Amino acid sequence: MTTDTERVESGVLGALRRRVRRGRDFVDETEPAALAAVVVAVASMAATFVGFLLVSSLTVLPFAVAIAAIGYGWISHQEVTARVVTLMMTVSTVLVLALIIVFIFMESIPVIAYESATVFGVSVPGLRMFIEPRWDAVSDPVRYSMVPMIHGTVMVTVIATAVAGPLGVAAALFLSEIAPPMVREAVKPGVEILAGIPSIVYGFIGFTVLSPWASTQFDLNGQGTYLFVGIVVGLMALPTVVSVAEDALSSVPESMKSGSLAIGTTGWQTMTSITLPAAFSGVSAAVLLGVGRAIGETMAATVMLRGVPRLTDPLYNVFYGQETLTSLIARNYGDADGLQMDALFVAGVILFVTVLVISVGSQYIEWRMSEKFGGEI
Repeated sequence: MTTDTERVESGVLGALRRRVRRGRDFVDETEPAALAAVVVAVASMAATFVGFLLVSSLTVLPFAVAIAAIGYGWISHQEVTARVVTLMMTVSTVLVLALIIVFIFMESIPVIAYESATVFGVSVPGLRMFIEPRWDAVSDPVRYSMVPMIHGTVMVTVIATAVAGPLGVAAALFLSEIAPPMVREAVKPGVEILAGIPSIVYGFIGFTVLSPWASTQFDLNGQGTYLFVGIVVGLMALPTVVSVAEDALSSVPESMKSGSLAIGTTGWQTMTSITLPAAFSGVSAAVLLGVGRAIGETMAATVMLRGVPRLTDPLYNVFYGQETLTSLIARNYGDADGLQMDALFVAGVILFVTVLVISVGSQYIEWRMSEKFGGEI
């Protein structure tokens, strides 16, 4: 009897065999002239990439050869050239992403080593950055704690998610299930246009309108509060949540909704018991995209917050705003050097890892819901 492990292995081996077979068929079916153009283009692009990494002045030569080979192939053997070019672009994207990851991690190593702390006689690299709340790039010894900025990022993200999540899902549900077609056709493009407004515009409005109003109404010293920064960032993420969630809700088969209505349920019961659960993976992905936008938002936080890397007192005080990871990088990268610059790379690593975890989480949710419903929704 075939076990699950054997089935998985056979499936993986079968997929590899099919890929190898397709590669051999591609080589066998390709004309010699087209194959030569492809080889020259690939080799030249590889040489261009290496020359770029080495900052060589001769990089332009292999790049020109690659362009010439691709041009010839596109004119004479367009189908084969198109397949190879798209493959090269995909590989280039993966390589660039890998290089970015390696670069930011390598640049953060010196300050991680500097901020080591000893626990039970064992030195833990970077531990002091996450247990001490002090950021001081002037005094001796200098300290580069990430705790205040992580706290600020969490505060802004939680508030933004509380704004964008419920409002975005509700708006998507209205557009998908309730709104007349004319209203949907008018509102959906407007929502997508809002997603394209530059973040500095939102930040400027928050700084010139919301922050002075909050300072007056709540009798605050200065401007900048996590509450209103979170609201502004939540409004920025709202169009993304609405657009993606509406697409997910609209992809639910009409037969599922009609079947629910046929057995006597109301429209609201159908939406809450059929449409939302069936589209849960897409809706959750929409909310997580909004969370990612909130975590990575730079300009609104930089414009509206005070820029003081310290914790609020008490920690849950949302009526004061100090600093986030993104605003820390935006404010300091121009003047930073040495360990301070490396500390900014640590902030970038934290942001990268956080967004990566969110992305993996959304993919996991989508996979679990696909397994549960047996479909691709």
